[in-house]
Amino acid sequence: MRARVLVVDDDEGMRRALEESLARRGLHVVVAGNGKEAMEKMERATFDLVITDVRMPGKDGMDLLNFVKRTNPLLPVIVITAYGTIEDAVRAIKHGAFDYLEKPFSPERLYETVQRAIGFENGQIVFASKLMKEVLSKAEMVAQTDFTVLLRGESGVGKELIARFIHERSRRRERPFVPVNCAALPESLLESELFGFEKGAFTGALSRKLGKFEAAEGGTILLDEVTEMDLKLQAKLLRALQEGEIEVIGSRYPKKVDVRVIATTNRKIEQLVEEGKFREDLYYRLNVFPIQIPPLRERKEDIPVLVEYLLRKYSKGFDVRIDDEAMGLLLQREWRGNVRELENVIARACVLSGFTVIKRSHLHDLTTESRQMSSCVRDMEMRLILDTLRAVGGNRTKAASLLGITPRTIRNKLRQYRQMGVEIP
Repeated sequence: MRARVLVVDDDEGMRRALEESLARRGLHVVVAGNGKEAMEKMERATFDLVITDVRMPGKDGMDLLNFVKRTNPLLPVIVITAYGTIEDAVRAIKHGAFDYLEKPFSPERLYETVQRAIGFENGQIVFASKLMKEVLSKAEMVAQTDFTVLLRGESGVGKELIARFIHERSRRRERPFVPVNCAALPESLLESELFGFEKGAFTGALSRKLGKFEAAEGGTILLDEVTEMDLKLQAKLLRALQEGEIEVIGSRYPKKVDVRVIATTNRKIEQLVEEGKFREDLYYRLNVFPIQIPPLRERKEDIPVLVEYLLRKYSKGFDVRIDDEAMGLLLQREWRGNVRELENVIARACVLSGFTVIKRSHLHDLTTESRQMSSCVRDMEMRLILDTLRAVGGNRTKAASLLGITPRTIRNKLRQYRQMGVEIP
């Protein structure tokens, strides 16, 4: 199955040049003239890579990058910057871009970067620990079946990479792999995103929308953070798992689908079942083959090999190294953000080191002072949220409005505070 690449640039000549260069390499290329058009195309189809110019009128490359990181965090994005605008490149890397290309660049440089991006995101897992070897052994075994898989672990441990690993070793590997971030979409949109809708199903439904289950036909759908789904939608998901059919919004008849489901969660799902926030029957349907992915702090022997890999990934072709003192600091850290946090740290350090030798000074965001400052900011944020809630008598919707955040954010923050033992008003 050919990799699908979305190319976004307001310059028609550049769009055509990129499209022709990548098509000659056997890639399936879709083009868009701006960020808004790109977002619309991403809502209708799935892609393996996005390549976007940074500076465009309207919604620019940074807007698009932020959209991708919200809706599909592990979809790689390569940004194109103008000559001499290194600040654009640094900003994009800090916001999660896979890499950047500075104009002018050769077709060879373009394809080399594309190869690294697609190769990394399609299931290449770097490890040295016995714990991760056991995880991959289980993943390899279940890949040969059609069992539903529940991947459990903290944010940033690599649950989507394990899901892709399973898909690519299954009989469905030639069919689509479609990730859906259940936590990133409002509850009002998640149903139509998953199951689609018929033309005229509601005001604004001007055409038929293909749902993610239909887009994944014959392949695999990944329901990322499935515990964020509301109870009504959980009932529809249960039917999809039990009967192999979905209810398209506005349709009179159910539709059969052949899709393997992999779900992930970073929460204690059994506790949610006890509290009545997650259906027990759905839990058992999802938990057919559970795999627990350990946090990075429990497998620190993976850190040196991950760092070596990430240095190659972000080195821009330079011989970037890391000195012993800096590596020691990385090994000491608890890594609450796990592999994703480590990747962000290494990407920034490569830039800050001038692509030479990474030293402790280039890891300033990991120092005690920085951690204390982050802790102070978190404490201030917690006090502000709790004080606002008290002022409005515990009304979360009103508190969210006053604070300029969403009720979902309030809910997630309060869950974190409860886990810390904080009394909630």
